[in-house]
Amino acid sequence: MNLIEIISKPWPWYVAGPLIGLTVPALLLLGNKTFGISSSLRHACAACVPANIPFFKYDWKKEIWNMFFVAGVLVGGFLAVSLIPSAEPIAVNPALQAELATYGIENYGSLVPTEVFSWSNLFTLQGFLMMVVGGFLVGFGTRYAGGCTSGHAIMGLSNLQWPSLVATISFMVGGFIMANLILPFILAL
Repeated sequence: MNLIEIISKPWPWYVAGPLIGLTVPALLLLGNKTFGISSSLRHACAACVPANIPFFKYDWKKEIWNMFFVAGVLVGGFLAVSLIPSAEPIAVNPALQAELATYGIENYGSLVPTEVFSWSNLFTLQGFLMMVVGGFLVGFGTRYAGGCTSGHAIMGLSNLQWPSLVATISFMVGGFIMANLILPFILAL
């Protein structure tokens, strides 16, 4: 088995999980750094926005490694899609397919259903709620919780931080409520 075959297949949980988990002690040992993605937006704003906003007045250059990490995630994702395309369609559970078909969602050729996430759908009530309002709520929640799911669930829980446990439980409860109660209502619009 060559390298392309190894990286193009999903890795089992017992390999991927420990590798993700090992990032926490590696970051702490290599430079007393914490893991998180959402903080990179703050660093980018601090670097690019010359306004006199107290939230952005700090030495963002000490966190430049985080910007490189996020850039690596984006470049890696682009390279994976470009160089290792999958001939197989997106795998969606048949029960979920049947439920989504009742809302007119049947295209799974891309990473997101184009019936919901497209430029033309952005100007509908459903698209506006899903993309604009949803994006605002995710950004607000990330800022309000003091971090994103990766920062709290991976870094915070491994450091036994009580706020991260509360945030992670809240993320999960919010996700269940959204997926099972609110999303069907929005998709029915």
